[in-house]
Amino acid sequence: MSLWFLVPISLPVFTLPGIWTIYAMALYNQHVCPVNNCDCDSSVSCHSDFDFVLFCVTATVIVIVIGLLRYAQLIHKHSNSVLNIEGLFAGWLCAAGLMIVGNFQVDHAKVLHYVGAGLAFPASLLFVCVQTLLSYRAAETPRDFQLAHLRLTLTTLAFTTLILNILHIQCS
Repeated sequence: MSLWFLVPISLPVFTLPGIWTIYAMALYNQHVCPVNNCDCDSSVSCHSDFDFVLFCVTATVIVIVIGLLRYAQLIHKHSNSVLNIEGLFAGWLCAAGLMIVGNFQVDHAKVLHYVGAGLAFPASLLFVCVQTLLSYRAAETPRDFQLAHLRLTLTTLAFTTLILNILHIQCS
C-alpha cells in the first residue's frame, strides 16, 4: 500500500507547529515583536488577522504540494498532457491568489486583497474542473470512476454554491 496519502495529512500537522516554533525562536532572540503588542484598534482583530495569515500561508503550501503530487501522479498514467499542465498551473495560480489574500488584509490593502481573491477563486474552480476531467480521463477501474463521479458531484456543488452566493450578494 502506498503511503502518499499521508503527505496531505502530515503537511498541516507539521507545518503549524513548525511556524509557531520559528516564531517562538525569533521572539526569544528578539527579532520580532510579540503578538500581543500589535498596534491595531483592538487586539481581537490583530489575533484574527494573524490567524488568517497563518491559515492562508499553510493552505498555500498545501495547495502547491497537492497540485504537484496530482501532476506527478497523472504523468505516470498518461503522457505529459496539456490538460495536466493546465491543472498544475491553475493550482499554482490559486496558491498565488491565496498568498496575496492572506498577506494583504482588507483593512490595510483593499485593492491587493481583492486582486488576490479575484485570482484565487476562479483559479480554484478551474483547478477543480480540470481535476474532474483528468479523473475521468485517467480512470481505469470501477473505483476510479466512482471517485470521478464523487469529484463531479463536489465540483457541481462548488459551482452551485458560487452562483447562489453571487446572486445573494447582488440581491442584497
